[in-house]
Amino acid sequence: MWIIRHFNLLRCARLRAHFFPAIVVQENAVAQSEQVEPDEAESTPQVKFDTLNLDASVQKGIDALGFEFCSPIQGSILPHTLAGNDAIGKAQTGTGKTAAFLITIFNDLLSHPIEGERYLGEPRAVIIAPTRELVMQIAEDAQELGRFTGLKTVTLIGGADYQKQLSKVNGSPVDMIVATPGRLIDFMERRDLSLDRVEILVLDEGDRMLDMGFIPQVKRIVRATPRREDRQTLLFSATFTQDIMNLAQQWTFEPITVEIEPEHVATASVDQKVYLVTSQERFPVLMDLLNDPAVESVIVFANRRDQVRRLYEKLRKAGVDCGMLSGEITQAKRTKTLENFKSGRSKVMVATDVAGRGIHVEGISHVVNYNLPEDPEDYVHRIGRTGRAGATGVSISFASEDDAFLLPDIETLLGHSLACTPPPPRDRS
Repeated sequence: MWIIRHFNLLRCARLRAHFFPAIVVQENAVAQSEQVEPDEAESTPQVKFDTLNLDASVQKGIDALGFEFCSPIQGSILPHTLAGNDAIGKAQTGTGKTAAFLITIFNDLLSHPIEGERYLGEPRAVIIAPTRELVMQIAEDAQELGRFTGLKTVTLIGGADYQKQLSKVNGSPVDMIVATPGRLIDFMERRDLSLDRVEILVLDEGDRMLDMGFIPQVKRIVRATPRREDRQTLLFSATFTQDIMNLAQQWTFEPITVEIEPEHVATASVDQKVYLVTSQERFPVLMDLLNDPAVESVIVFANRRDQVRRLYEKLRKAGVDCGMLSGEITQAKRTKTLENFKSGRSKVMVATDVAGRGIHVEGISHVVNYNLPEDPEDYVHRIGRTGRAGATGVSISFASEDDAFLLPDIETLLGHSLACTPPPPRDRS
């Protein structure tokens, strides 16, 4: 009977969504990992990287990665940020925003070399991100993109050895720091790092930092840098809430704003399915899915740490070789777990949304929403872990009596309905 009530609820919600549609923002997004050809994304003017007059070593790094055309956010924002303007970007993971701000930083630092003596612990650029995984991913992208620049990047994250990080900071002058807010403040408080010579400040995933309570720490960091008129500030967020816009107004100086439509990031290369299951059916249906040979690599998302822990332990007890990513896991364990997942030694990862933001692994065939996310934006981030690098992927969401009411808001964000079906019949053989 609950399924009948569920469909009646959805029917009413979809009628409301029809008469009160979501506001559509400016541009459609195409993932950076997909090459944007001139006949695609017709609403966005196509920009080739080699027309941006980039430093030769930056252009060489882009060429080595095989990219020719900018993604929509890159084509929209780079002409302004390369000219030194502040920018606010609304963009999901997978739109190429990381490359946009890295290209801006590398090009600016190389175009304006420091003459005279440089001092240890005085970075020229700082990137702040909310999670350790995201910081590590940004640093990895920086290494790839900036491999020919000769610029030094240091990663500062909590849960890792402070002295080892300090030795990297003190080894030679640092060009760029990528850090979580807490660990960066640790370095500032111990006077191991000074931000008074920062030329470019990047604040990535501003909405997530707000949700995680990092804004007081970020404010301290921003105050330690030169005044906003004397630095370039780039702020990126998946959503533009009033709180985010208020912070952007405080931290940026005459910024340009670029908004990227999230729905195409979610739907372009991902086959989205919703299975109607009872709470008791979730785990057996998940096990059937994991036994399917077509499932090569899968991330299973749950909403809370305790849910992730229970599901991980249940899978291990059932003989599934899997890893777990959540805020309670130490950094050393996280690193090893991600390495096993990336290498294919384990094909199943159970994660929370916060930990999942930093997972950028090619070849993930499936994403499973064991619980529907309470925030529709998290749905987009979750399923964006698959269907990358030109490949197709599958997302499977379980909707049951305790969370089916969350579907209408997800559909409103996507701009289309999601087909709800029973799971495939179980193989009893």
